[in-house]
Amino acid sequence: MTTSANQYIHVNYPEPHAQRGRDILKAHPEVKKLFGHDPITAAWLALIVGMQILIAAAIAHSSAWWILAVSFFVGAFATHSLFVIIHEATHNLIFRSPTANKIAAIIANLPFVFPAAIGFRKYHLVHHRNQGDLNLDADLAGEKEAKLIGNSTLGKTLWMLGFVFFEGLVRPARVAKMGKVQLWDGWVVFNAVAEVAFVVAVVHFLGWGALGYLAASSLFSVGLHPVGGRWIQEHYVVKHPQETYSYYGPLNNLAFNVGYHNEHHDLTMVAWSNLPKLKAMAPEFYEPLYAHYSWTGLLIRFLTDPKMSLYSRVTRPPREMLLNPMAEANLPQDISSKEEAVPPMPPGFLKPQTAPSASPVAHS
Repeated sequence: MTTSANQYIHVNYPEPHAQRGRDILKAHPEVKKLFGHDPITAAWLALIVGMQILIAAAIAHSSAWWILAVSFFVGAFATHSLFVIIHEATHNLIFRSPTANKIAAIIANLPFVFPAAIGFRKYHLVHHRNQGDLNLDADLAGEKEAKLIGNSTLGKTLWMLGFVFFEGLVRPARVAKMGKVQLWDGWVVFNAVAEVAFVVAVVHFLGWGALGYLAASSLFSVGLHPVGGRWIQEHYVVKHPQETYSYYGPLNNLAFNVGYHNEHHDLTMVAWSNLPKLKAMAPEFYEPLYAHYSWTGLLIRFLTDPKMSLYSRVTRPPREMLLNPMAEANLPQDISSKEEAVPPMPPGFLKPQTAPSASPVAHS
């Protein structure tokens, strides 16, 4: 199937992960042993937060160019790993208590400079329940955002540079208009107050250069940087009808296995440390899937390929409006207009398949 750079890929079947998760549990009930929180993540949280503060203090009075360089080559990886820890806390995979996980997320958020942990928790959980729903999935670029950025290299580059703005403000505001997600509550206020207090303390005790290092690290960590390829990897369509993709490259070692995205969506109760084990225990479900091995290569492809844009995503109606979700039909060979929807899930798409001699993976 071919896709267009100026239209979403509309489908009318459910997201694939809930059913595949059930199929995996049926075929491999032993994977339940992988469920549960991993408190060692809290130790990593403390170590990385402390490291970022120490680096910020050490280079606070350095030149702007040196601060930017350290931010790009060191800080971005550290801050990105903290964002992954926030993601773990969002799914209550650090501690048993949701309250403890929220506190852990707020602490991990501190070097990020921008208060995001609790807001991310709200919208990310909605993303899992409503993947592909433009009204509720804040991981999707809205029509206005996609149209504004277009498919040019310049537009997509500027978008990546400002990704934190779109991901942190524009999309939550769009979803909030639906009235199904409470934007403000006590935890959001606590997150913001803690962040402001931290920023004031950094400037007071370490100086503006230290804050500049932390802020630049944050912008790089979710933007124009090798780890920024993660945001393209997860759900940007490169092989239809697959809409979620895993990354099995070396940077998983610095990112708490966040690249195992299909595995995570299928069984969100599995902590980062067990995601490779899940893949190994259910290979017939994952080896046939297209995967990425280079975030950098994928990012370059996204920026330079005019066929890829913010529209390169699967969208679907709200869950209650899905048409005959359990039906099976063959997919058409092309989508010719924004209004044309892909018929229900193709036969066997959610079921394990016999993998070819070499799995169809991207070695970009």
